[in-house]
Amino acid sequence: MTMISVSVKQVLDQKGHATFSVAPTSSVFDALALMAEHDIGAVLVMENDALRGIFTERDYARKLVLKGIASRTALVGDMMTTNVQTITPAEQLSAVMSTMTKKRFRHLPVVEDGKVVGMITIGDVVKVVMEQQEATIQQLSSYIAGDLTN
Repeated sequence: MTMISVSVKQVLDQKGHATFSVAPTSSVFDALALMAEHDIGAVLVMENDALRGIFTERDYARKLVLKGIASRTALVGDMMTTNVQTITPAEQLSAVMSTMTKKRFRHLPVVEDGKVVGMITIGDVVKVVMEQQEATIQQLSSYIAGDLTN
């Protein structure tokens, strides 16, 4: 399976579809606590099952820390990124990697039929690339060793 032939759906099926979210009315502190609890770098901002935004570590650093705003009183809805780019399960991981690289995204929500069905991270993309490189090395090693059955 090459990077070009790996779909977002395949990655989600392997890693799981779980996402973590907060409401726009949640405090930034609560969002950070959720991120720390699950060791993640972003949470979706949801309202009535609708994606309203995303709140990331980058949002926290740039919109609160640098401006001296207190995370216990700031609302996620005021600090989140609202123009969220999403992807579909059918998209190929190579296209997702290109988007993430060009636009400097680390997290992309996956939406199907208007509903969030997962999240792809840069870590997910790197994992697939590493797995493919390891498989290629194994195939080449077998070839060099004369084992042509692999």
